[in-house]
Amino acid sequence: MSRSTAVLFLLLLPLILFFPYYASPFPDRFLLPALPPSIEPQQYLDPTLPPFLPPTAISFCSISALNHSFANTYGLPPATANFLLPASCPPPWSRVVLDLSVSCHGDQYDRIAAIWIDGAEILRTSTAEPTASGVFWTVRKDITRYSSILRRPGGVNLSMMMENIVDEVYTGIYKTNVSLEFYPDSDEDDDDDESDLDDEQVKLIPLLDDPADVILPVSSQNSSSGFWFRIQNQSESHFSRIKIPQNTFRAVLEVYHSFHSNDEFWYSNPPDAYIKENNLTTERGNGAFREIFATIDGRFAGVILPFPVIFAGGINPLFWSPVVAIGAFDLPSYNLDLSPFLELLLDGEYHSIGFGVTDGISFCLVDANLHLWLDSYSETVTAKLVRYESPPLSVARTNKFLHLNGTFKIDAERKIHFSGWLNSSMGNLTTDVNQKVKFKSSVEFQNDGNYKAVHLKSKFKTEVKIKNSEDVILSRFSHKFKYPLMVLTETLPGMNNTYKLTTNLTHTLYEGAAFFMLEKLITSKILSDKQEASGWMEVQDHSVLSGSARSQQVYQYLDGEKCYKRDLKAEDGMLLDDSVSNACSLAF
Repeated sequence: MSRSTAVLFLLLLPLILFFPYYASPFPDRFLLPALPPSIEPQQYLDPTLPPFLPPTAISFCSISALNHSFANTYGLPPATANFLLPASCPPPWSRVVLDLSVSCHGDQYDRIAAIWIDGAEILRTSTAEPTASGVFWTVRKDITRYSSILRRPGGVNLSMMMENIVDEVYTGIYKTNVSLEFYPDSDEDDDDDESDLDDEQVKLIPLLDDPADVILPVSSQNSSSGFWFRIQNQSESHFSRIKIPQNTFRAVLEVYHSFHSNDEFWYSNPPDAYIKENNLTTERGNGAFREIFATIDGRFAGVILPFPVIFAGGINPLFWSPVVAIGAFDLPSYNLDLSPFLELLLDGEYHSIGFGVTDGISFCLVDANLHLWLDSYSETVTAKLVRYESPPLSVARTNKFLHLNGTFKIDAERKIHFSGWLNSSMGNLTTDVNQKVKFKSSVEFQNDGNYKAVHLKSKFKTEVKIKNSEDVILSRFSHKFKYPLMVLTETLPGMNNTYKLTTNLTHTLYEGAAFFMLEKLITSKILSDKQEASGWMEVQDHSVLSGSARSQQVYQYLDGEKCYKRDLKAEDGMLLDDSVSNACSLAF
């Protein structure tokens, strides 16, 4: 089906804790214990849905875009490489897959990294913590949605940022290889979802995987420290100046982020009053709620609730060997439909798109890509923002504590409604966007801060409707997330300035998406990724001396009637079971 028939410009493109003894009730990062080298390096895993490859997958071309070793790179600019697509890889493509391979051995903390193409981020990732024998892993990601950047004439620039420190203590050097795989387009690869619909309904089906015509980076222009913005506190915001084509009929802002330093474990932070009253030296406070919001020329334009990604050194690093935490190798990005705001952007002038972090402290790395779809039959389109409902965040905080014991609860809610029409060659259509956010958090300290319980429930739902001039709902897209997290940690003192941490963890990412045409369900997708882990470790300073841990992860993805399920079990750094089946138990 051609893109011009997709009258719905609408939607989609769907798509620690803890606390060293003495009673410092604050999470930290740890190094894996130094174990004798074994014979073979160990492969680390982050179970995700493998990129869907078309029937023509046997015929594809691959480009090695970047090979780089990140040694003592702290404070240095990203590694960069320019490449030009060879004649054997002409567009259009049915799929483009990013392949990142990493290896490392020695002692090293986990590190954050990102890959950009011409300043547009295509992957946010973090590293495993290495061992003396070495570790290696591969990240494969479908990046077809970035096709408009990759096919730019004259070639493109690929950048990868990873700030690492190598000295006599931290010896691990991360060796990376970035390659791109291009799979040719074919009529055989077209989706058959429209086979049961009449001609009029077919005209209204959006091509869910249809890449944008233009992608504009919303990122820092100071690429010497990476293209991401570094947001240090709740009053700080950053923005980028952009100008969009005047025939844009749809705009989606894709946001990447990650939390670090004092805000890495934001979901366990107590209020500042607790820190002050107990004369604690930590700066990890300001409570356990965070949201990232976007603005257009300073005007609020949407919000996301962050999924709490746990890096390889967090909570208990023994949990994440060899199966890392949910999203650690491929941090999620989030889509905000800005189509109702096109009136503000279509005047041919530069405008500011910015970001802030509610209740944020140092620091959060944020950037975004603005995906734009153009009307190929018009040089200009007209638009109007007709509904703007953005009441303030409703938040209730309950803080009860005596000395180091206490309970801190947060209940937050936000409802947003934006609506705007646009007149193009496809007619007069209205995009209606509703967002609903619910957040519940409980952080509890007992036994003079040596027992900590964190419970988090985040719910985030977006609904996008497309209506015609007669107010008939032509299509509806519903996208919802749930992020429950539980971490229970007990700290006991040991000998020679050591302490023992015993931790139980349950962590889940749930995502559901459904697309309706004239209230008929066309397609639905459900993801459930759940991890459970338990174990203990003996710690001195930031180093794990010994310990034991076991974990289980169940990854399920249901696309219509097609299911992919992967079940993994690990104990003390060994993978005990890794099974794949098509027996999902999911419902939207």
